[in-house]
Amino acid sequence: MSDRRERAQRPAGEYRIEDLAHASGTTVRNIRAYADRGLLPRPERRGRTNVYGDEHLARLRQIAGLLDRGYTLASIKELLEAWDAGRGLGGVLGLVAEVQGPWSDEESGQLTRAELAELFGGAADESAVEEAVELGVLERVPGEPDLFLVPSPQQLTVAAELHAAGVPFAAITGQLRQLRLRVEEIAAGLLDFTAEYVFQRYLDHPPSDAEATEAAGLVRRLRPLAQQTMDAELARAMRTLATRQLHEHLTGPPQPPAAAPAAVPVSLPAATVAAVRDLVGPAATAEFVTSATEREVHKRRMDTLATGGGRETGPAGPVSPAGPAGPR
Repeated sequence: MSDRRERAQRPAGEYRIEDLAHASGTTVRNIRAYADRGLLPRPERRGRTNVYGDEHLARLRQIAGLLDRGYTLASIKELLEAWDAGRGLGGVLGLVAEVQGPWSDEESGQLTRAELAELFGGAADESAVEEAVELGVLERVPGEPDLFLVPSPQQLTVAAELHAAGVPFAAITGQLRQLRLRVEEIAAGLLDFTAEYVFQRYLDHPPSDAEATEAAGLVRRLRPLAQQTMDAELARAMRTLATRQLHEHLTGPPQPPAAAPAAVPVSLPAATVAAVRDLVGPAATAEFVTSATEREVHKRRMDTLATGGGRETGPAGPVSPAGPAGPR
């Protein structure tokens, strides 16, 4: 009864810590933790009692709202410091919401364990489920052991199609890990690019509320461009490389060019070499000897064909068309 009378006698807008916890919907322990982190201004000290005001209640409601939106206490402290510095929270929160919001139009879904097994052809692989949870492809629902959140149903469908085509679970998750590393490198490059050429004017000083609102609008406009660029470049690369790979499988790898016949050293009489050199000059000596040799070889081959060397032969030599003994 004394506590109720004391609360009734206290001026409006003044709270003890227990009353503040009740009014804000939080706990005394949380209020003290927020104060220790610098999220709440110090209360007024009256004798042995800490007295809180409406500004503390408003701040607690701000903190609760930001926590509900997924902000950490560290990021909440930065935002509240921006508010206290007079920069406002509207633009800052809008910018953070644009950056932290979904970067695609795909909507998340839910899947039961039975539906998950059916999607993968009845295969029940708990280790694969655990790895999918680790990679964020699936998310567990607290208190629901047989229910999963699916942040990207498209990604899960791709995995199911690959498994149906004969790809093992371990190969699918291994490929996803490699792909994620490469895509994160590309994303880092795109972010550095836009930070340098688009957002640098907002990053070299604490942005005002108007600047943060303007930057949020730019993020909203430019955000789809990342996915569009990746889609176009991936389609181009897949077409080029798949065509090349198919061609190599159908025709075989390209053959290296035929090597020129190896040169074989041949000893010639010095007088012969000297005579050729005097005839055609030192620069053309080797070419002249080669040409003369090839002409002689060709001539002898023609002579052999002309004298019957190209006709069918038997054990005793050439056989003429008229018979073994020839005409008489």
